[in-house]
Amino acid sequence: QVQLVESGGGLVQAGGSLRLSCKASGRTASSSGMGWFRQAPGKEREFVSAITWNGRNTYYADSVKGRFTISRDNTNTVALQMNSPKPEDTAVYYCAATTGWPLTVATSYIYWGQGTQVTVSS
Repeated sequence: QVQLVESGGGLVQAGGSLRLSCKASGRTASSSGMGWFRQAPGKEREFVSAITWNGRNTYYADSVKGRFTISRDNTNTVALQMNSPKPEDTAVYYCAATTGWPLTVATSYIYWGQGTQVTVSS
C-alpha cells in the first residue's frame, strides 16, 4: 500500500510559478510510477504529467508540455514545477501512484492523494 501527501497548492498569478509536491510512503512507494492529474469544476479528471519509478521517463499532456516539469527524488517525493501557469490550469491537482501501466491513464492508478487546489489568476 502507498500513502500520498500533497502540498504546495495555492493562488498564483498567470505567468508566475508554483511547485507542487507529493510525498509517497509505503511498501511499494519506491517501485511505483507516479502521476499528476487535475480536475476543474464541471470537467472530468485529466492527465497532467507522470514519471516512472526510476525517474528515467517522464510524460506530459500537450497542454502543459514546455511549461510544467515533473521530477522525483530518492525520498519518493514527486514534484510538479508549474512555470508560466495560465488561468485554464486552475483545478484541483491530484497525485497518484501505481505499479501498473500506462502512466498516462487515470484507471491505471490505485492510490490517490487528497488533492490540492491550484488557482491561477489572470
